[in-house]
This record gives sequence, structure tokens and C-alpha cells, in this order.
Amino acid sequence: MRTKKFITTPIYYVNAKPHIGHAYTTIACDTWARFERLKGNDVFFLTGTDEHGDKIVKAAAAEGKTPAAYCDVISREFRDAWKKLGLTPDDFIRTTEERHRVVVQAILQKIFDAGDIYAGEYTGNYCFGCERYLTDKELNEKGECATHLKKPEVISEKNYFFRMQKYLPQWKEALLKNPSQISPEGYFNEVLGTIDELIKNGEDLSISRPKTRLTWGIELPFDKNYVTYVWFDALINYVTAIGYGTPNFEPWWAEAHHMIAKDILKPHGVYWPTMLMAAKIPVFKRLVVHGYWLGFANQKMSKSLGNAKDPLDLADKLGNDALRFFLMREMNFGSDARFSEEIMMNRLNANLANDLGNLVQRTLSMLKKYDCGPNPSAPPHSSRGAIDAALKTLRGDYLRYFENFEFHNAIESVFVVIRLLNKVVDDFKPWALAKENMPECAALLNTLAQAIAAVLLYLRPVLPEKSAEFLTLLKVESAQEFPESLEEVTLAAQKLETWPIFFQRLESAE
Repeated sequence: MRTKKFITTPIYYVNAKPHIGHAYTTIACDTWARFERLKGNDVFFLTGTDEHGDKIVKAAAAEGKTPAAYCDVISREFRDAWKKLGLTPDDFIRTTEERHRVVVQAILQKIFDAGDIYAGEYTGNYCFGCERYLTDKELNEKGECATHLKKPEVISEKNYFFRMQKYLPQWKEALLKNPSQISPEGYFNEVLGTIDELIKNGEDLSISRPKTRLTWGIELPFDKNYVTYVWFDALINYVTAIGYGTPNFEPWWAEAHHMIAKDILKPHGVYWPTMLMAAKIPVFKRLVVHGYWLGFANQKMSKSLGNAKDPLDLADKLGNDALRFFLMREMNFGSDARFSEEIMMNRLNANLANDLGNLVQRTLSMLKKYDCGPNPSAPPHSSRGAIDAALKTLRGDYLRYFENFEFHNAIESVFVVIRLLNKVVDDFKPWALAKENMPECAALLNTLAQAIAAVLLYLRPVLPEKSAEFLTLLKVESAQEFPESLEEVTLAAQKLETWPIFFQRLESAE
């Protein structure tokens, strides 16, 4: 049955250019969106940029620009990066857009009118990197922000507060009834722990900043001397983009799925649900959380630490599909993953050059050399039974893994079949059959060509460019988006003359 899926990345802060962490989340969402579209679902895939707050003002001043001019430049770089990487968002939202300001102020006014926003004084440890006050538990042994490795500043000021305490018990109760609402499980448990800590501390959420300190933000509709706290502004982007207050909103919001990195779990897993409850909006369907990419000495790759890789540079060297494949295959979703050129080279050579590339190259080369296909009239080879059994297993595993955001396992399940196909080649030796039994050789090679088409159909979400290129080359027709037998895959009769190398083997710079 055709359903709607609303898939969102976080909106990325524009105090620096896109880096590998941004690319991972956006590519993961794009891979997920492609999978859902192939299943026949309607998808709204949203990304964008978060453009208000202290850090933007400082970054703009450092470049001699106004905040607005600076945001225009960096936001365009994000949009252009996703286009160059071949990503397919349906909308790109900016928090400086008028459509967003209107929704933020409407929601603020609604919560204020309900009595859930009040004025008060607050003193706390404020991290300008996180753009929020930190608890003692969020500081390391040096008293620094554990994420940005800088000591927060003690700030005292009058602000407006959201009665988060009123909604925390309700959110905890809802989560306990539906644990899959936040996954993987470790992050569900972390959110529960954070809720308990906040309830114990009895603190509400500061949702404003005085204009005496910050003017770059959305003005509070009920007090023009204040702008909205950047997280209260940014999180609302998800409902702005799908038309909050219009008939389009509810059908999409009913299937809202957010994907984030673990460093922003607290705002998304605690602040956002309580904000939604206060605004009388149902809480999102699911929040899925991934880990960090770690570089040298297992240190998180990030713009603040200055060790992040440029995804466009990597894509220029490897190609979009190879970069995408590495990121999706290497990270066990939810856990941290190591990034180095050696790890990347080993993964791509093993899977794309050796396993799949070698299978494609030698099958097509022998079809051409022995002038026997692709030929849809060729009889099935005796290996077909084992291949069909593997495809049937693949379909069940692949769908289950994808729906649980285990992208690495979904990809590995395809490569189980690819390695089986390589074993079929090695066991039956078509180069020897060509001398002894040409009809069997032709049957084997055409069965293998069908099987290659089948696995390429499964690899479309993760290798969209290369799979499309070879599926077009082979003139593939399939009765199923994810076939579970070769009977569902047909190749047109033709004589292959040339084809590109599937994936160029990488060599060490050394």
C-alpha cells in the first residue's frame, strides 16, 4: 500500500562550510528516501540551513560581512554541495525565510497564550558553540564543553522560559509506551536519563535572548526586546516546510521521521517533543540517531575541531557513488566509525573493485568474447536454483535491515549474493565450458548477467549513478523493484561492444 514518508536531516548551522559529518547524514537520508520511493511510497525529503544565533554573527564579522550576506553564501554552499553529490531533497529550508518566521511566531504566540511561556531570571554556564546552557554533567573534567572543548561563560540575564517541566513526565510516559520512537536503543535510554535529570533539577527551558546581546534572530511576537532562542527557532523548521496550518500538514506530519547525529540528541529528543506537546502538535513518528566519524586518535571529525574532511574533495577523487558507498557501508548506524584513507581504500577495493567490479567485468567480457548474449531466450543454468534461493533470502533481509536503518547490513546482504555469484563463476569455469560445452557456457553467462541485474536493482539506493548506468546498458526490465527470483528480471537481446569500468581500483599514494 502506498504511504507517505516525511524524512528530515537536521538543518545545518552555517558558521562553516559543509563537511563529512553533514554529508553522511544527508547521504543517509537520501539513501533512505530512494529506498522508500523504490517501494512505491510518496516521499518528502527535507534538508536546509539554520541561520540565526551568536555563532553566525561572529562568523560573519570574521569575514567582514553582515549576518544576512554571510548566510546567503554559506547556505548556497550547502545547497550546491548536495546537488554536486547527486542528492535528491524535495525542499531546502532556511530559517531566515519569511515562511519560517511566520510559523515560529505563530507557535510561540500559541504557547505563550496557553500560559506555557513566562519571564524569569537565569544564571548558567553558556556554551556559545552549543548555543545553550550546559549542566555540570555536560562538562569534562577540565570544566569544558565536552563537544567543543572550551569552557562555557557564566551568564546571568532576564529571559523568557518555556514550561518544559510541565511536559517532561508526559513525554517520558509516551516513550515508555513506544520505545521504538527513538532508536537505536542506547539513545532511547539516554533520552530517558536526560528527562529524569531535568525533572530532578526542576529547570525550564530558556527560549529567548535579549536584543542587548543578540539581534540576529526571530523576534518574540509578545516582546520586541527579545529574539527567539536558536533551538526553539530551528526545530520548528520541520513543521514549517510541510505547511503547518494548511491541509497539507497533517498527512505528511503523521509520518515524520527525523535523522540526527548524537550530539544534538537532547534538543531533538527532549526539547522538541515537549515543544510539540505544548503547541498541540503530535510528536514525530520516529527519531533515528547515528554516531560520529572519528579521525586521528579516535577524535570526532567536526568543524569546531578543524579535522573534518571536505566531502566534495573526496567525491572529486572517488566519484559520488564510491563516497556514498563507503559512508553507508562502513558505519554501523548508531555507533561511531573510523575514517582514514586506508580504511576507505580497503573497503572500496574489496567490495566495489574486487567483489562487484570483477564479477561485472568478467561476465560481460565473456558474453562478448563468446558472442552469446545477453540473450533472454537462453535456458536457465543449473546454478539458478541456488541463485534464486539467495535472492529470496536477500529480499527479506534487505527490507528488514533498511526499515531498521541498518544500512551497512542491508548492503552486506547484497554482497552475500555477489560473492555467491563469483563462486558460481569460479566453480563452473565458463572459460573452460566455452571449449567443451558452449550451450552450457551460454546458459551460465546469461544466468549470471540476469543475476548481476538483480543485485544492481538492490544497489540503486546506495549506488544510484553506477547502477542506473549498467541497468540501462543491459536494458533491464523487472517485475519487482527488489526481485526475489531471476524470473522477475529480463535483459534485452543485444551484442555488447563496450562498457565502462565499474569501479577503478584505488592505489595507495605511497
